[in-house]
Amino acid sequence: MSFSSQHLFFDDLELGREWESLGRTITQSDIVNFAGVSGDFNPIHMDHEFAASTPFRQPIAHGLLVLSISSGLGLFAPPVRTIAFIQFKEWFFKEPVNIGDTIKVRCKILEIESNSRGRRGTVTWHRQVINQHGKVVQEGITVTLVEGRGGKSNSKSATEN
Repeated sequence: MSFSSQHLFFDDLELGREWESLGRTITQSDIVNFAGVSGDFNPIHMDHEFAASTPFRQPIAHGLLVLSISSGLGLFAPPVRTIAFIQFKEWFFKEPVNIGDTIKVRCKILEIESNSRGRRGTVTWHRQVINQHGKVVQEGITVTLVEGRGGKSNSKSATEN
């Protein structure tokens, strides 16, 4: 997939802007497939009888599965010309995600820093994964490298506003 005219350049991004993704319901198939790909067959994810004896009372989704799905949801919230994922500055797994939960992602720009004469720049994001009840299940600060149009320098952080 290549970028479309809908994808924002680094130059189009502004401090403090926020977006929210569409929702995605987590299925048992998601959990089983992720276990197969990752090799994580922990019974808290796979064994309904075992999971019933835990504080969660049912199987829960892998935290990294939810993180991975949130990455996909964030692809269009906003649609940005992302070149690379650079860093997790911090990430917190706050609540379990169950089969049948629907998650979405909220993103807010915290910092922007132009480099390479404006041909690209780094964007620091606050990202929250939220369930259907409005509870934050995961959140943190991430940094991406975004394609720019070139020609100008722009560096700001949310603390400068």
